[in-house]
Order: sequence, then structure tokens, then C-alpha cells
Amino acid sequence: MQYSLLVISQESGDAGITEEDMEWGRAAFDAYGKALDAAGVLISADILQPVSASTTVSMKDGALQIQDGPFADTKERLNGTFVIEVPNLDVALDWAGKCPAAQYGAIEVRPSAIIFTDGAWREPAA
Repeated sequence: MQYSLLVISQESGDAGITEEDMEWGRAAFDAYGKALDAAGVLISADILQPVSASTTVSMKDGALQIQDGPFADTKERLNGTFVIEVPNLDVALDWAGKCPAAQYGAIEVRPSAIIFTDGAWREPAA
């Protein structure tokens, strides 16, 4: 089963993170990504740029609406994702608990409903 581990936390600038803290974070996320990969469960991983670099697109009343920044203004943001394939939710929760961001933010664990691979939509393996 595939799960997305959604890293939700304050951005470093909003949380007063120092360069020393960033060094710890880079090393911790590097080790975490390598551990997922070595275990053979990692599908993909993305650490996102700050929300200030985002653009939100929607269709309202049949017209394309483009907004700089996020749709919602909150302190905690989606800052990254890890997509993993593991046998069940318990294993996904175990990996989520090992994510460095769990120490200062939250990891939302969400199962995939439908995935697109090899040119087709399909249900993920159970």
C-alpha cells in the first residue's frame, strides 16, 4: 500500500530556525531519506520551497484564477512529502515517527486511493 507522509510545520524563517539548526535538519533528513531508500520503501521525496514561492490556481465561475502564495494563511505549512510503499498503516506510522519533522511539527499519514504509474491510473497494491 502506498502512503504519503505529509510534513507539516512552520517554515524555518517563521520559527526562528538558525543556520546551526538547518545543518542538523539537513543531516537528519538526509539520513531519513537514505534509511527509507535502503529499506526499499521510498517511492519519492520532495522538500518544498517556502510558501512564498507558491502560486495557487483555481477555476471560479469558469475563469482561471491565479493567486500568489497559498490558498490558506496559516502558520503551519506543507513543507515536504515522502511517498512510501509499505505493507500496512502500522508500518507507515512507524516510518512517520522516525521523520525528523515529527520532533517539531506533524506528519500526516494518508493512504493513496488511486496512483498513476506506467501510463495508467490504478489502485495501489494492498
